[in-house]
Amino acid sequence: MGILQTIRSPQDLSRLSAEQLARLAEETREFLVSSVSRTGGHLGPNLGVVELTLAIHRIFDSPRDSIIFDTGHQSYIHKLVTGRGDFSSLRQQGGMAGYPDRSESDHDIVESSHASSSLSWADGISKARVLAGESDRCVVAVIGDGALTGGMSWEALNNIAADKDRRVVIVVNDNGRSYAPTVGGIARQLDGLRRGVLDKVRTHHAYERAMDGTKQRLQHGGVVSQMVYRSLHAAKKGAKDFWAPQGLFEDLGMKYIGPVDGHDQQALEEALTDARNYGGPVIVHALTEKGRGYAPARADEVDQFHTVGKIDPETGEPVHRGAARSWTSVFEEEITALADERDDLVAITGAMTIPVGLSTMAARHPERVYDVGIAEQHALTSAAGLAYGGYHPVVALYATFLNRGFDQLLMDVALHRAGVTVVLDRAGVTGPDGPSHHGMWDLSLLQIVPGLRIAAPRDSSRLREELREAVAVDDAPTVVRFSKGSVNGEIDARERLDDGVDVLHADAGEDGAPRYADDVLIVSVGAMAEISLDVAERLAAQGIGATVIDPRWVLPVPESVISLAARHRIVICVEDGVKAGGVGSRIRQTMREAGVDTALNEVGLPVDFLAHGSRAEVLERVGLTAQDITRDTVEQVMGTRVPFARPLPGEESPTGEIPAFHAPRPAVEGRDEAGDDRFGPRA
Repeated sequence: MGILQTIRSPQDLSRLSAEQLARLAEETREFLVSSVSRTGGHLGPNLGVVELTLAIHRIFDSPRDSIIFDTGHQSYIHKLVTGRGDFSSLRQQGGMAGYPDRSESDHDIVESSHASSSLSWADGISKARVLAGESDRCVVAVIGDGALTGGMSWEALNNIAADKDRRVVIVVNDNGRSYAPTVGGIARQLDGLRRGVLDKVRTHHAYERAMDGTKQRLQHGGVVSQMVYRSLHAAKKGAKDFWAPQGLFEDLGMKYIGPVDGHDQQALEEALTDARNYGGPVIVHALTEKGRGYAPARADEVDQFHTVGKIDPETGEPVHRGAARSWTSVFEEEITALADERDDLVAITGAMTIPVGLSTMAARHPERVYDVGIAEQHALTSAAGLAYGGYHPVVALYATFLNRGFDQLLMDVALHRAGVTVVLDRAGVTGPDGPSHHGMWDLSLLQIVPGLRIAAPRDSSRLREELREAVAVDDAPTVVRFSKGSVNGEIDARERLDDGVDVLHADAGEDGAPRYADDVLIVSVGAMAEISLDVAERLAAQGIGATVIDPRWVLPVPESVISLAARHRIVICVEDGVKAGGVGSRIRQTMREAGVDTALNEVGLPVDFLAHGSRAEVLERVGLTAQDITRDTVEQVMGTRVPFARPLPGEESPTGEIPAFHAPRPAVEGRDEAGDDRFGPRA
């Protein structure tokens, strides 16, 4: 039996010798490569924090001492140490989460994987400890250096540093990268720090008392004493900055230890022991290597195996290479082509140039691609400034991270009618990364932004087309959203209406032209086109006619959507966002404003935090499948499920009444004098 198999809790680490710890670190890396290669997951970040995590659990007493990971993708070793040794179902439905999860262990605290939040958590928890009189309990925040590019980290540091009695240990896991190499002034400052020989002295309480006493005597000892104090203080600071430059943190009033070799077990434990014993806020700066101990990861210049799918553990090569193209790659090609054509086009992203598909544009036009670090708020307001300066910014983010910049989108971009295009990758259900990574909130959040327009392409051709339409708008914000993974097959429209709405399916009239007077109007949003067309076929098998349309631009609601709704017995809006306040809700409101009383059923995601699983598994779990939608729709048409479809003329409604058939006809451009228009007769 190896040493790793004997570890069931953090207490098991205390009995290990230095040699056994070294062997444990080796076994842990072997286990990570073997396990993650079978399931996929965050491999590179965890290979880099093996010794660091072991040291933290040897020096601190979890869960009595609170350990927070920022971000949680570097918590795999923490899971192993706290008794979760079965990685066979990592990030799979019903299996172990890829991030800390309170339902799995009392040792887990922060489940969200949005970066830069750990220090605010530490601030709040440490305040609670003081209020509860538990001053002997520590709070440890492990923050990647990339997360320090987020402004929230510095807001928290400002507050933590103000109270010197709180036992907060901030471990900066400095591997020089977030997804890719960390950028900006913070990264340069960290890069310039060197190992300080004065650390053990500077964190000793006797040193603190002596320095404070000397300072008080000299400052209150008259003009000469004050001059001596200023001279000595300047000399001390100069010497300290030479041997251990740490002004970045000490200017905040916080003690700094490091940099320390993040793969030297003994050095780490000494530094963490000093930090624990100090009794106040301390920064421990650990230098680590992402992908440590695994040659394929170290050789990967893109992201050092930040995230991998199933791979060959010997070579690091993917086990299966998908033939289908990804949504991101299609965007990457088109944004680069647009940048070639337009000198005024610029791009902004938050520490994700490669994941969101901006690397080709950055290589070709480096002066026009800005990586602002993990700083979505700044990214959007900076985009507003670029728009004011005569450029058209494209801000490319994961959809889940747009939430963090909502105020700036609302008040800095939309209020000022800035021509900014926001491209949201990984929109909708993303799968194995779980609740904090699903991009399911954007369609609801964005509905309330005045003047904003949202495009949801269904396939690669529409992505290229709608992106070009978006960047042509210079007096309002636009959003283009698309899913994670492989792009859908091409779905050509039977007809494009005058306002840009695509008709994907409709029964043919006597002349062979589409007839828009069936029972059900299905409004398909973006990547839900395939499911929507499947529903139409299933309804046809039940003798129920359906029209399927893709608005392309779901906000504002196109007029033809409302006109078509008036001619159908019920409208079904199928979207992969939260249905509360989503596209379906907006269409229903617009219908009522136009006097159209056709029933509408919003089919989308529940207002809930959806656990991890594949995209297909999550959609099935919430009932967003063709079979579920068809069953519900048949019941609505038959009048046995709310909302009830409008009854046919002369039929009794589900309430027992025989209503006069009424289908208001809103004004539509193109209607002839007889009142007929291109959408055909009423149902």
